[in-house]
Amino acid sequence: MSDCSVFCILQVKGYEREIQWMDSKGWKPKRFQREAWKAVEKGRSGLINAPTGSGKTYSLWIPITRYIKDQKQQGRKKGPFALWITPLRSLSKEIAQAAERYISENDLDITVGIRNGDTSQTERRRQKTHPPDMLVITPESVHLLLAQKGADSYFKHLGIMVVDEWHELLGSKRGVQVELARCRLKSISSRLQTWGISATIGNMDEAMDVLMGDDHPEGQLICSNIQKQIEVRSVLPDDIEKMPWGGHLGIKLLDKVIPIIKASESTLIFTNTRAQCEIWYHHLLVAEPELAGQMAMHHGSIAKPIRLWVEEALRQGDAKVVVCTSSLDLGVDFTPVDTVIQIGGPKGVSRFVQRAGRSGHRPEAVSRIHFLPTHALELVESSAIRVAIERGMMEARPPFVLCYDVLIQFLMTLAVSDGFRAEEVFQQVKRTHCYRDLEWDDFLQLLDFIQRGSPSLRNYEEFKKVEYVDGLYKVFSRRVAMRHRMNIGTIVSDAMLHVKFVGGPRIGMVEEWFVSSLKEGDIFWFAGKALRLVRIHGQEIQVRKSKATKGKIPAWMGGKLPMSSQLSLLLRERFSRAAEGEDLDEELKTLAPIIQRQKEVSVIPDAGQLLMEHFETRDGHHLCIYPFEGKFVHEALASLLAYRISLIMPISFTFATNDYGFELLSDSPIPIDAILDNDLFSPIDLSRDLLRSMNSAELTQRSFRDIAVISGLIFNGYPGQQKKERHLQASARLFYQVFEEHEPDNLLLRQAIFETFEHQLEESRLRLTLERFSQQEFKIVHAEGPTPLSFPIIVNRLREKLSSEKLEDRIKKLQIAYQR
Repeated sequence: MSDCSVFCILQVKGYEREIQWMDSKGWKPKRFQREAWKAVEKGRSGLINAPTGSGKTYSLWIPITRYIKDQKQQGRKKGPFALWITPLRSLSKEIAQAAERYISENDLDITVGIRNGDTSQTERRRQKTHPPDMLVITPESVHLLLAQKGADSYFKHLGIMVVDEWHELLGSKRGVQVELARCRLKSISSRLQTWGISATIGNMDEAMDVLMGDDHPEGQLICSNIQKQIEVRSVLPDDIEKMPWGGHLGIKLLDKVIPIIKASESTLIFTNTRAQCEIWYHHLLVAEPELAGQMAMHHGSIAKPIRLWVEEALRQGDAKVVVCTSSLDLGVDFTPVDTVIQIGGPKGVSRFVQRAGRSGHRPEAVSRIHFLPTHALELVESSAIRVAIERGMMEARPPFVLCYDVLIQFLMTLAVSDGFRAEEVFQQVKRTHCYRDLEWDDFLQLLDFIQRGSPSLRNYEEFKKVEYVDGLYKVFSRRVAMRHRMNIGTIVSDAMLHVKFVGGPRIGMVEEWFVSSLKEGDIFWFAGKALRLVRIHGQEIQVRKSKATKGKIPAWMGGKLPMSSQLSLLLRERFSRAAEGEDLDEELKTLAPIIQRQKEVSVIPDAGQLLMEHFETRDGHHLCIYPFEGKFVHEALASLLAYRISLIMPISFTFATNDYGFELLSDSPIPIDAILDNDLFSPIDLSRDLLRSMNSAELTQRSFRDIAVISGLIFNGYPGQQKKERHLQASARLFYQVFEEHEPDNLLLRQAIFETFEHQLEESRLRLTLERFSQQEFKIVHAEGPTPLSFPIIVNRLREKLSSEKLEDRIKKLQIAYQR
């Protein structure tokens, strides 16, 4: 039976009008859309998996409009009937506009509203008294509505909840917020249907399990059979340095980017960090002044009016080039972009595919993406990503579990609203994936925390936030309620200061630590403009425009992306293929001079080998090891190995890392035989040795700071008056020390330790890496000096000590010396 015949059978249930509308757009309903229509009509819940640009939105939006129309015909006039939860504010506007177009073109009596951090107070008040039929909303704003008086009445007619881009929320505390919101809304409206929309990830079944909670057996997984074609083109350098290093190559390829831009109607240039975004925008403008007025920049620290202008320019086709970060990764729909350029290794296959999907944003169109390396060895990443796409290898997003800080915030939300009963809420949250293993005794400790603080904080009135009256836990203090509502959320950033023109508008925010490096009169580049610092006033940096061509460029903390385990596996495989020298793609062929040089002075490890290089320079004795597991794992490995060696003999190390390996540097000879004979790569006692080898107390205290803010233990400050980073950290350190000494079993303290090891040090992945070592051959090479693989690691160590100008000079000298 043909697809058309199947469709004709399914359409008899009254979708003729919707089909006609799709025909008028030149669209044909796809099988996964028809399956979704039928499932929603039957009252089912589930998860939809389909490629970017394949029509996922209309697979749910069409049956939702039918549901809303039916509810209104039955006389239910007030309250949102559907929630559409999105992770990004920019995506909210696009979803709302698409919905309004459909409503208008089909002459439907349905209202759509947007609720997020950008929504005005006037609009919020209007939504409270005259709720729209559907709210497009962020996870934080859902919880803010749950914190309002009469929340149960407001949501009593809610029938459908859609979670868009679920793969982005999964594996984060914002995903936990969605789980908690669903369990609460389900208790208010028992007929609530829950649907997720997700791109392909490596743990799709688990993703639905997390979204559905205990209702998982009732969920329906609907997968599209559309195979999105992605074409990866690498921007190849004309010459390859035999001693490569990271960071410099990208801008050197600028002259190859400009022709790509000129040949395209529209181009998105994705960078991995906001600082890189600023750098590329500045250099493109200097190299091609005619782009002024046609080029824009978009990242999370730029002020809302500028971001909205950029998004609208994309929709209208007025922007020829936009340099951006992950702020435009997700479903912001605009006039299809001709070209996407990725600057630097994306460190993950899913992220790369998501960005590629911004080009050819239609089911039948080919998505074309240019990969531009900032490091010659990143060409191996390009080769690995192409293979991963061909094999359909996507990363898993492991979910968070037992996030006590988010649960405390949720309990406060319910207490600020109309209050809650402990046993009832305990049973609700136990139905979520995150808290299915929550113990009653631990829940009682959380209740005690919101009532009286903790045992060591009993004497402080500030922590007595919730009262227990007639079986209800409830907040009566307006001050406590206001402070809680102002700080709902799980994203804790470093202290930010607003950048504002003297006598003019704000243009964005930079972090406090960057501002501390400036003095009055200094020039810095931000939002594509050269700015002169006039003064720092409170939480504002007041600036004027400058004609200077040089200046500092802000950097933001937390900009490093961890390399995924899937990409690490393929990197080892591609390096092994390069060593064989057969059936090479263009990236590996381009790297031939580096590969040949590495083979001359050392070896290229195959997938079954762990390469260890040892050599001596005037800096000392070097030991370089190449697990190809990403920078975060290598940092933990380097610290662990240094600690275990120090137990055998008195020796001190400094170390440096990159995504391919790590270096231990010492003034004394490094006992390589002792490393092998004493099994120093054993996973036995890993947690204990990690705790002793790293400054884990400092790492744990930073994790605890975020947990303390989310749980309300520390008040982050009122909007526009946030506490300084050093004050937050000092407060967090004080609480940490009190709990460590007097309450070692404190749940927030336990959570901080777990998150430090599992999410920052990636202990589980580190353990798997050590187990892999036991199956590999140790390939030990005593080299005469730095090799092409070790050189970029050495440069990373020097980068921390030298200015950029001095670093360039030093590198040139080292390259000449080492290549001899």
